[in-house]
Amino acid sequence: MAALARTNENVGRPSLAADLLPGLVLAALIAAAAYGVRLAPGMGSLSPMIVAIALGVTMGNLVGVPDAARAGLTFAMRRLLRVAIVLLGLQLTVAQVIAVGAGGLATIVATLVATFLFTTWFGRVLGVERGLTQLIAAGTSICGASAVMAANTVTRASDEDVTYAVACVTLFGTIAMVAYPLLPGLLNLDPLAYGLWTGASIHEIAQVVGASFAQGQAAGEFGAVAKLARVMMLAPVVVALGLIAARSLGDKGAPRAAVPTPWFVVGFVALVILNSVVAIPAEVKSLAAPVTTFLLTVALAAMGVGANISKLRARGVRPLALGLASFLFIAGFSLSLVKLLA
Repeated sequence: MAALARTNENVGRPSLAADLLPGLVLAALIAAAAYGVRLAPGMGSLSPMIVAIALGVTMGNLVGVPDAARAGLTFAMRRLLRVAIVLLGLQLTVAQVIAVGAGGLATIVATLVATFLFTTWFGRVLGVERGLTQLIAAGTSICGASAVMAANTVTRASDEDVTYAVACVTLFGTIAMVAYPLLPGLLNLDPLAYGLWTGASIHEIAQVVGASFAQGQAAGEFGAVAKLARVMMLAPVVVALGLIAARSLGDKGAPRAAVPTPWFVVGFVALVILNSVVAIPAEVKSLAAPVTTFLLTVALAAMGVGANISKLRARGVRPLALGLASFLFIAGFSLSLVKLLA
C-alpha cells in the first residue's frame, strides 16, 4: 500500500524536465533572437552573449518573469553555464600555451595578477561592493563575460552585479577592439608584439580576434593564441576566489565554509589536457565552439531576465569608474611588459 501511495504521489507530481522546460525554452528563444539581431546590417560584430543579456534585461523588466520559468532560468544560469565553461577547454592545448614563449607567458600571468589585485584594491578605494569588484576584476583580467559568470559560481553575487560587470567589460573591451588597431605605428609594435598586447589585455576572445587580425594574419594568430593562454588562468583564479570566499565567512564569525569543488574547472582543465594528448577530430572541435557560445548565450539570456534595472541603477557610476580604471591599467601595464619582455 505504501508503495502504491508513493506511485500515485509521483504520478501527480510534475517531472523535473517539465519544471525546467519553460525557463529553458524562454532563455533559448532569447538567445536565438540575439543571433537574429546579429544578422542585421552593422550588427554582425556584436557578441551574441552581449545581445542576449540586453534582450533578457529588456524582457524581464518590461514583461516580467513568469513563475513557471524561474526553475529553468536558474538551471540555465548555473548548470548550462558550467557545461559551457568545460567545453571551452576544447579550444586550448598545452602546446598553444607553450607557443606563446617564456616572455609572453610571463607578460600574460603578471598582467592578469597585477590587474586583479589593482582592481580589487581600487574597488575598496571607490567603495564598490566586494562581490561586484571581484566580478569586474575577473572579467577584465581574464576573459570578459565568461570569466564574470565563472567567478560568480563562487562569489555568489546578485544577478544585477553580474549584469553590471558584464556590461562594464563589454563596453571597455569594445572600446579596446576599436582603438588598438590605430596604435601599433605610434607605439612601434611589430605584429607579434601587437598580437601579444591584444591577447594579454583585451577582455573577450572575439574582441581580441577583431583587434589583432586588423593588423594582419601574424598578429591575429599570435593574439588569439595569447588570449587562449590567458583563458587557461580561469581555473586557478576561480579556485582562489573560492578560497577567499570561504575565508571571508570564517573571518565574520560564521563557521568556516568548505571550499567549493569547482567541478567545471576540473572539467575545463581535463579537456585542455585531453585536447593536448589526443587527436580530437576537427569536426568535433568545429561543432564544440558554436555549441559553447550558444550555451553561454542562453545562460546570459537567463541572467538578463532576472536582472532588475532599478537595482542596476542603484549601483551608481562607481563600478563603471572601476571598470574604466581597470581597463586603463591592464592596457598600460601589459604594454609596458610587452616592451620589456617580449
